[in-house]
Amino acid sequence: MNEILLNGARLLPDLSGALLWAERGWLVVADLHLEKGSGLAARGTLLPPYDTGATLARLEEACLRLRPRRVICLGDSFHDRKAAERVSAQDGSRIAALTAAHDWLWIAGNHDPAPPDGWGGNVAEEVAEGPLVLRHEALTAGSVAGEISGHYHPKASVDTRARRVTARCFAADANRLILPAFGAYAGGLNVLDPAMAGLFGPNLRVWMLGQDKVHCFPRSRLALPAHAARASAPARTIRVKAPGRD
Repeated sequence: MNEILLNGARLLPDLSGALLWAERGWLVVADLHLEKGSGLAARGTLLPPYDTGATLARLEEACLRLRPRRVICLGDSFHDRKAAERVSAQDGSRIAALTAAHDWLWIAGNHDPAPPDGWGGNVAEEVAEGPLVLRHEALTAGSVAGEISGHYHPKASVDTRARRVTARCFAADANRLILPAFGAYAGGLNVLDPAMAGLFGPNLRVWMLGQDKVHCFPRSRLALPAHAARASAPARTIRVKAPGRD
């Protein structure tokens, strides 16, 4: 079992992209980004308008299979401040059914407002329980022991004999854990990118979402993102003939 041990808590990274804290009966997801497709369409980038339905279907499946007592969404549940207005009535009913079936908490993110009252759930800036504290974005200063967050949409790359494989991942060291984005259109940032790499110590490990299982890799197995690899490559020495010499 690919457990993550964080500040004494045993956590299970699920293939869906959700995190299960079985001891408390908590299911944690990050960055649903509901209605990202319609938000991009309004700006001229046309994508199939099915991301909200696909994201909710995966969340419904995880809740049905893992049967959590409490579900916590770690912010950016909606892609922008008007996203909730674009959610269809059918999908709004699905959200309301999920929040009615569980003790549901929406953590405030940098994209989303509080959801409509009819959809249920409570809203908070962060939540602390036992050895863990859950918030939207990782702190860059101060104590972070037991911190769980989202925001960065981590992904990782590893080189195999056949090819390089890149996938969304859970990323953790001894102090903090960052969840992959759960949203269908959410995308990702390589964990070794400078914007994220400085958040972790040398004992960083990732749990990559594969086709049928979660794969765990240490930092030493991870491949640099392309732009970082180019920047770290040694400079070539170019020899130029002196004028007048053969």
